[in-house]
Amino acid sequence: MTPNSTKKRLVTSFNNLSSEQQEEVKALYPRGYADVMTRIDKPNGEPIFVVPYETDEISYLVKVDVKIDDATDDVDDDFYGDDELKGADEIQDDGSMDDDDM
Repeated sequence: MTPNSTKKRLVTSFNNLSSEQQEEVKALYPRGYADVMTRIDKPNGEPIFVVPYETDEISYLVKVDVKIDDATDDVDDDFYGDDELKGADEIQDDGSMDDDDM
C-alpha cells in the first residue's frame, strides 16, 4: 500500500463481519469496548455505537450492540417518603472531630 493512498472506510455491524474478522475484533478488544467505543447520532437522532477496526484495505467503524436503560419507571426520589426526619433539629455540629472521625 502506498503512503498516499487512502483506505476505503465503512460502517458495518459486527454481525456482518466474517467469522475471522469477528475473532480479530474480539482479540483486538479482549477487555471489551467501553474505552474505545464512540457514539454517533444518525440523522434521525438515534444513536449508534461503534469501535474502530482496521484491515490492510478497509478502515471499519463496527457497530456494536449497546443496551441503554431509558425506561421511565416511576422512581421514588423521595427516599424518606412523606415523613420528616425525626430529631434532625436536635443534631448540632460542635466543630470538634476526633482523629477517629477522619
